[in-house]
Amino acid sequence: MPVQKIKRTYRKTKYILYKETLVDYKEQFWSFLGSFVGIGILAYIQSIHFKGNDAVYLIGSFGASSVLVYGIIQSPFSQPRNLVGGHLISALIGVTVHKFAPDIIWIAAPLAVSSAIIMMQITKTLHPPGGATALIAIIGSDKIKALGYLYVLSPVLIGTLVLLITALIFNNMTPSRTYPSNSTYHKIRKRLTRKL
Repeated sequence: MPVQKIKRTYRKTKYILYKETLVDYKEQFWSFLGSFVGIGILAYIQSIHFKGNDAVYLIGSFGASSVLVYGIIQSPFSQPRNLVGGHLISALIGVTVHKFAPDIIWIAAPLAVSSAIIMMQITKTLHPPGGATALIAIIGSDKIKALGYLYVLSPVLIGTLVLLITALIFNNMTPSRTYPSNSTYHKIRKRLTRKL
């Protein structure tokens, strides 16, 4: 009997690994196109408003968010609530911690990231790049630190909304991709299209 279970488990594992390693060119195309446009819009906003090497709109956590919202669109971490909520909560916490401990990086950095994680868990908005958003408020450039709580609105809120709107457009252009995975959005969309 144990040998049968081992063989069955082996076959299942082999099948799962096989399915995971298949290359889906359509999926990769839409992931590339969505992330290219989303980050491209943020880079364009950056180039209009800020000159030089100091990237304010292109915070690093947006790159990680792009992997989630364009590449792994069914993940719970990729959903709009998590994307927007996770970044906003983390930005608020990062700026607040920076206000209280601006010069003590060895306390401020871990406190900001750890507090952001806990608050995202409590609010059910866990988005892994949010930890980086909190950390950027602590270790970012002088321009980012000078923004204070404006950091939460711009670049964080504006950037996440750009990524979200782009994800809603590009992840729903084909029948094989639906974003968000929450069916409520798609029910509302179907009702609206029927009325039109």
